[in-house]
Amino acid sequence: MPAAGPHPRGWTLTGRGAALRSYAGDMYERRRRRYFLMMGGCVFLFVSAWGFVRLWSIPVAVGMCVVAMVIPPLAAMLANARGPDDRWWDDPSGDPKSDEWWDELDGKKRRQP
Repeated sequence: MPAAGPHPRGWTLTGRGAALRSYAGDMYERRRRRYFLMMGGCVFLFVSAWGFVRLWSIPVAVGMCVVAMVIPPLAAMLANARGPDDRWWDDPSGDPKSDEWWDELDGKKRRQP
């Protein structure tokens, strides 16, 4: 368990709310990393295609650029895709009464702590 106190992002590392914020931070970090890797691959393909691959084969360089052209929309869709453990609309708010009320509306049964 991390030590209690302020976090560089401005939230404290104590209580149930910190676990939720930490989860959200990890989820966004994972998405940013996935997007960065895909876009880095796109830039690498484009730069290498016209930097040195064109010296050997222009059709291969054009093909690499076509592949690089497809990566940005895929990166936007795949990097922002909801993972199997990601929660969006059903995130607990931290208010037990409110969470209980919403779970009742959704037909969910809450586990007793």
